[in-house]
Amino acid sequence: MKKTILIGLFSALPIVVFNSCNTSNSQTLANKMAHDDSYITIDTSKIPDDPFGESVRYGRELMLKTAYYIGPNGIKGKYLGNKMNCTNCHQDAGTKPYAFNLMSSHDNYPQYRGRENKVLTLAERVNNCIMRPHSGKPLPLDSKEMVAFLSYFKWISKFVPKDGGFKGAKNLEIEFPDVAASPERGKALFIENCARCHGNNGEGRYNADQSGYTYPPLWGQYGYQPGSSMHRVIKQAQWLKSNMPYDKVSLGKPYLTDLQALDIAAYVNDDSVHDRPNPKTFDYPNKMGKPIDYAHSPFSDNFSEEQHKYGPYKPIIAYWKKNGWKAVY
Repeated sequence: MKKTILIGLFSALPIVVFNSCNTSNSQTLANKMAHDDSYITIDTSKIPDDPFGESVRYGRELMLKTAYYIGPNGIKGKYLGNKMNCTNCHQDAGTKPYAFNLMSSHDNYPQYRGRENKVLTLAERVNNCIMRPHSGKPLPLDSKEMVAFLSYFKWISKFVPKDGGFKGAKNLEIEFPDVAASPERGKALFIENCARCHGNNGEGRYNADQSGYTYPPLWGQYGYQPGSSMHRVIKQAQWLKSNMPYDKVSLGKPYLTDLQALDIAAYVNDDSVHDRPNPKTFDYPNKMGKPIDYAHSPFSDNFSEEQHKYGPYKPIIAYWKKNGWKAVY
């Protein structure tokens, strides 16, 4: 169900050639992209040949081979608690449309995050991922690796418009059904669409040298924590709709229906049958900043943990709207 790097997918897309990496030219081209219907792609050959460019290249390498460099057996440090790579979720090193795209991340931070109930810097957000989905320990803020991540995010941000969104900046939206997501239906769909890559037990599949995963684990000791965004049914369903099964979906044209994506996410995240690493905290100290599909009380409403996790979500959203609150999901 998961392909680590989908380079071939982009060969069929309209390619925009950027002639310069300097801010003015890149911004002119980025603004042009905001007015057409093309997907934004990047040309890594345009990374500058200087110390900053060296940091950018290392940052991209860290996105693609995170565990190799800073995983449990990392050659540059042991910061991750598992061997998943950033690109397993942020596909094509964070540049693939509809796949937790990161091309605006440098422009969007500092940003308020409900999980911590405070404004985070981009470096803190990087460590947020390292500590949760990767069950790791934070990178030093002045480390070569952190600087490389930030350098890479700054460089890819040159290709996107600064005054608005772009096609594929966010995952595809889900239209909520009137019924709850079903782990039982999801299990059958998982066996049909996902097990061939991720394994019947969600264990994933290592790459050739076992330094990381080609297809990441979906639960178990080396899967993501409950505090991760992927552990939220709506959030994962949006990602699944946009990207899976990798060999049946095409860019912007889903294979799974909305209900099927929700059902698979419900099965993958069914903690009654699937173990995963235990977090130190369930976060979201402010109930009003808690996503509606985050299934740990207390809540600002009277809906159950089960309904918050699996839905149906329409009544929750309607209740929040009636009270003048913004439902986050």
